[in-house]
Amino acid sequence: MALLLVALLIAGVVVLTPVADRISVPQPILLLLYGLVLALVPALPELSVDADLVLPVVLPPLLFAATQRTTVGQFREQARAVLLLAVGLTLATAGVAAVVAHLAGLPWQAAAVLGAIVSPPDPVAATAVARRLRLPEGMVTVLEGEGMFNDATALVLYKVTVAVAVTGELTAGGVAAELLLALVVGLAAGLLVGWLTKVALAALHDAAPETTVTLAAPFVAYLGAEHLRGSGVLAVLALGLYLRSYGHAALTARGWLLGRSVWDYADFAVTGLVFVLVGFELTTVIEHSSTDASTVWLAVAVVSSVVLFRPLWVFPSVALARRTARRRDRTLPYGWRETAVVSWAGMRGIVTVATALALPTAADDGSPLEWRESVVLVGLACVLVTLVAQGLTLTGLVRRLGVGVEADERAEVARLRRAALTAALDRLRDHAGEPADAACRAAILQYEGRLEAQDVLDGLRSGSSGDDTDGGPDVDERLTRTLATATAAERDVVLTARARGEVSPGAADEVLHEIEVRAARTGG
Repeated sequence: MALLLVALLIAGVVVLTPVADRISVPQPILLLLYGLVLALVPALPELSVDADLVLPVVLPPLLFAATQRTTVGQFREQARAVLLLAVGLTLATAGVAAVVAHLAGLPWQAAAVLGAIVSPPDPVAATAVARRLRLPEGMVTVLEGEGMFNDATALVLYKVTVAVAVTGELTAGGVAAELLLALVVGLAAGLLVGWLTKVALAALHDAAPETTVTLAAPFVAYLGAEHLRGSGVLAVLALGLYLRSYGHAALTARGWLLGRSVWDYADFAVTGLVFVLVGFELTTVIEHSSTDASTVWLAVAVVSSVVLFRPLWVFPSVALARRTARRRDRTLPYGWRETAVVSWAGMRGIVTVATALALPTAADDGSPLEWRESVVLVGLACVLVTLVAQGLTLTGLVRRLGVGVEADERAEVARLRRAALTAALDRLRDHAGEPADAACRAAILQYEGRLEAQDVLDGLRSGSSGDDTDGGPDVDERLTRTLATATAAERDVVLTARARGEVSPGAADEVLHEIEVRAARTGG
């Protein structure tokens, strides 16, 4: 039955991902609901998740993959907004939730722990909506930046509050020292592992070892920083942004292609499975816990405070920043519509679940933490309510407010591709002798052919080729079909030669790789 459960988990991720796109529901929400339903099937065994392994296994790949979709420059432009949300709002939300929980009946120590647990939003569902609906790139950067850096804030706060609750001994100086240690050690560990990774990549010249190094590096950075009492989240973020900025030149072309494919898949697989497991775990915990009226009231009060406080923080922060800015501030959401979307994109997720389940059951003196069950239930309720209620309505809100943009990404790609080809030709011609040797002539002819073909393709797709017979609204579809026909002919020749033993498998794979890279680039 265990194998059946694993098969159902994987099948759910595979089947529901395209369904989510078709029905315009964020993939994490649909997978969470699938996990909730799956846990109610009586014939299936219970799924035991070791909470201590959730963060070390899940966070490093998710955080590292997120850093590979952005740049340090984007974060620098959005630094004010990211800090306001990831640090200011996270700490303020933890404080508000703690006060509300205490007023609802929890002791202060338990309330502080609960505030730390529910404080960080999860960016996965929000950015899934943001990218599908083509929100402004600055908004996507703000949401992703908040989701990455607020994990560091919340996890450090969680460690401190749990230490107080378990030991009862922690001074203000001790708190400050813990925070400073987490920051310094986390950043230092991430940059050190990043530099070592770059050195290792420069020494390797094969795609498989290179990808293996990049897969291992985030886990090494996270576990190393945590072992030294630093922030593992900051270590992975520093590592990822360092390699994003300085590591590309150390990779071979094949290594970069393979690494990108592997990380795209890892992001897809880990995100999908985690949200199914979150849904499964939510149902299991709720079924095995006792819920009374006081717990329900506590959950309603805390969840409401978390949801309502976010816009109360975001709107005044944006207004104040605009009033004090000397020039038009590009580091904050652009108008009230964008600010409203950011205010509603506060879904809780993986970190809240993992920290809630990882709560110790007893204090250092052996006495049980009687409030643990209530804190866990409220934390999980916050995840369920915000993911379902806010996640399912975020798409409608974005469309209602008309926040999406019509960015012409294809034209941007065409401009950049032409600039790169032109630069390559200029450099080849500058270095060619008089007369140019055979190698230079071959390289120049290759790039001239690629540039001419690129200009023709771009002209056809934009309708500016100057040939009326090539126009029409379906030119892109016809061009794609034509290129696909040519690509299929290439594949057939190579595959037939390989099947007949006319060429070695290695030679065939080399040519197939070139064909598929070109097909992916041109749409054939």
